[in-house]
Amino acid sequence: MTDYSSQEYLDKLDAYWRAANYVSVGQLYLKDNPLLRRPLKAEDVKVKPIGHWGTIAGQNFIYAHLNRVINKYDLNMFYVEGPGHGGQVMVSNSYLDGSYSEIYPEISQDEQGMKRLFKRFSFPGGVASHAAPETPGSIHEGGELGYSISHSVGAVLDNPDLIVAAVVGDGEAETGPLAASWQSNKFINPIHDGAVLPILDLNGFKISNPTILSRESDETLTKYFEGMGWHPIFVEGDDPKLMHPAMAKAMDEAIEEIKAIQKNARENNDPSLPAWPVIIFRAPKGWTGPKEWDGEPIEKSFRAHQIPIPVDQNDMQHADALVDWLESYKPEELFDENGKLKAEIAEITPKGDKRMAANPHTNPGKLIREVIKPDFRDFAVNTSVPGRRFAQDMTVLGKYLEKVLSDNRHNYRVFGPDETMSNRLAPIFDVTKRQWLAEIKEPNDQYLAPSGQVIDSQLSEHQAEGFLEGYVLTGRHGFFASYESFLRVVDSMLTQHFKWLRKATEQPWRTSIPSLNVIATSTVFQQDHNGYTHQDPGILGH
Repeated sequence: MTDYSSQEYLDKLDAYWRAANYVSVGQLYLKDNPLLRRPLKAEDVKVKPIGHWGTIAGQNFIYAHLNRVINKYDLNMFYVEGPGHGGQVMVSNSYLDGSYSEIYPEISQDEQGMKRLFKRFSFPGGVASHAAPETPGSIHEGGELGYSISHSVGAVLDNPDLIVAAVVGDGEAETGPLAASWQSNKFINPIHDGAVLPILDLNGFKISNPTILSRESDETLTKYFEGMGWHPIFVEGDDPKLMHPAMAKAMDEAIEEIKAIQKNARENNDPSLPAWPVIIFRAPKGWTGPKEWDGEPIEKSFRAHQIPIPVDQNDMQHADALVDWLESYKPEELFDENGKLKAEIAEITPKGDKRMAANPHTNPGKLIREVIKPDFRDFAVNTSVPGRRFAQDMTVLGKYLEKVLSDNRHNYRVFGPDETMSNRLAPIFDVTKRQWLAEIKEPNDQYLAPSGQVIDSQLSEHQAEGFLEGYVLTGRHGFFASYESFLRVVDSMLTQHFKWLRKATEQPWRTSIPSLNVIATSTVFQQDHNGYTHQDPGILGH
């Protein structure tokens, strides 16, 4: 029986973490000599290292500990990388657990494969510096910030056994969409939905500024999150010897809370709103990297954000510092003579589909159930005699969608920002409700219930679009209906989704996903009472 909290296990976890950090730094700087088995030369280094360091070690630490609880509790879990510019995290960890090489056989788990891995990162013809579609296990690129939780919530709807670990950057947490998404707990039903475990990565800094939440006390953050219905669990420090047992304890507490919530809800048919856990993780930006440079702090500073040591192929003056940094992870203890992660370390990584980068929900082709579609002609308006019938397009569509929803109870949902009735889709409420886990006040409220296929009770276009994206990216179907003029609020989100689809299509291993359906209502020519503010046909630019 494995003791997942033993010193022996945590020592292996620390070795794995060091390996992930080593591979992450190597991707920034090197294109040859990946294990430093000979003196570093200019030809080994990239002409222009591009990428980011500040968020990496903290996220690798989180990823390693998520692997631990996957093993301990036999979880179905995947990772959403909210912080901007941390592309190495999911690449490095999927490389170490073998899932990257299964998809890209040329990136083998040996010295030659590691060389190719390092060279291609943020390199012409290579891979992106974000968790882009070419990254195994990703459904969320994170170039544009703010959607990690909404994507995660969309993913767990109607997936009762799934947990999504949503890592939220403390810079990302300052965006409007992310701030709004803490209210998502009001829409997760613990009986038939899965769970989102948000992990707020408070490393303290953005590109050149401090982050707001990192400067708040634990007491203030406790009030903030408890006020929004979450149970915060704190982990803080910079000494790995202390942080590993602390994080293991926090992760165990969070997972056991999730399991207890779901057990109670499912055994007692109790859909009441629970206090889901959120982990508040305070660790330094630039953790394990250079402490200072040129007399100024790097670790625990905004200066760790990008490339902390000025070394490139044309400037090797400080190459010794880069070598010292890489060797601080003791690669000789981590990789065997062939350059593969040592077996005694690799044994603690999850296996098969339990690996977050190989989770079937992140590449859901085999999970997709096609929509049962009624014949639209059965709902057509009879216009055989001109001028005899009065009908509205959205009301007629509503009758069709009523049948779609009743025939597709567990894989079709409707999203919107409090506009479903205004958009004349009332017929759908004959067969479903608005999913809403907060207090319900009858008869003042209408169509609210703990379970339903409509989520439109938060006035946030960002949330509605984010929920839908997470839902379709994991293989389900639905639509988002909103006024034409205010779909512009999520204009850039749609652009980012188009970019995702374009790049995903270039990956032969990526399966197709259901379409993202957006209905623009109340168009520019229909403004009989709202007027000029509601006139903007710009969404047609897509």
